[in-house]
Amino acid sequence: MKRRVVWSNTASDDYFAILRHIAEEDPDAAQRVADRTESAAAGLSNFATGRAGRVTGTYEKVLPGLPCILAYELVSRPEGGEMVAILHVIRGARDWPAEEWPSG
Repeated sequence: MKRRVVWSNTASDDYFAILRHIAEEDPDAAQRVADRTESAAAGLSNFATGRAGRVTGTYEKVLPGLPCILAYELVSRPEGGEMVAILHVIRGARDWPAEEWPSG
């Protein structure tokens, strides 16, 4: 079943901040990270894979070889079915306590 994938404003802000940081050192690497991250996010529409998230009701899609984790939830749509809502894009090196999102 194909699901619609939507990015929250927070996830978009997180994502672009990570890309800007990478681009300061290596613009080509930033483009590769962008391409692979967007491909992984789009792939969630077909097969929402990921581990249970540290925040209840969420999932985390670790992107192997990339410095990113996509935190998302599956949301019921009023017309039926589900959509994938990407809530945050988190730098993989971050550590944060359960039931909280990393700050800054």
